[in-house]
Amino acid sequence: MTVDPNAAIQGFPSPQPAHRRPHPARYLVPALVAAAVAVALGAYGKVHDPAGTAFNLAGFSSTSAVKSWLATAAFAFALVQVVSAFMVYGKLPGPSWAPVLHRWSGRIAFLVAVPVAVHCLYALGYQTYETRVVWHSLLGCFFFGAFSAKMLLLRSERLPGWLLPIVGGLVFAVLTVVWLTSALWFFRTFGVTT
Repeated sequence: MTVDPNAAIQGFPSPQPAHRRPHPARYLVPALVAAAVAVALGAYGKVHDPAGTAFNLAGFSSTSAVKSWLATAAFAFALVQVVSAFMVYGKLPGPSWAPVLHRWSGRIAFLVAVPVAVHCLYALGYQTYETRVVWHSLLGCFFFGAFSAKMLLLRSERLPGWLLPIVGGLVFAVLTVVWLTSALWFFRTFGVTT
């Protein structure tokens, strides 16, 4: 700062607002919601008396086929989510409508995954009779918890730039394992049927 001794009034620069980092507690709410959703789904699935079936659609040979195809559709839209996220973050070239594609592919993936989860919890419950099923049950509940946390974090301001890609990547990785332990297993065991 320069000072003019002949000036009638000396102007001082106004202090810059401090760029404070968000308090770590602001991430506690999404983490607690994620844990609550995952535990609530797991607890419901464990204590609920499985009904055996929740829905079936005409044109499919079984409820498992319906679930496998819906899960595969959700997984395909999740793949679009990942590619469009790379476009949004400038890691891949993409069209100007990449953010819209990212939002809508995520919405559709979630909406398609919900009936699969409802059937799993209502008709089958939280199962532990073999390793594949344990991982599927555990990570299926974790997926919806992590997804809830991601949705809450989207509305937060001043997030570190790395946080949403990490949480989004975690949600995708978990959905991938859920799909591998269910739909892909079904197709490999019973064939690609409708």
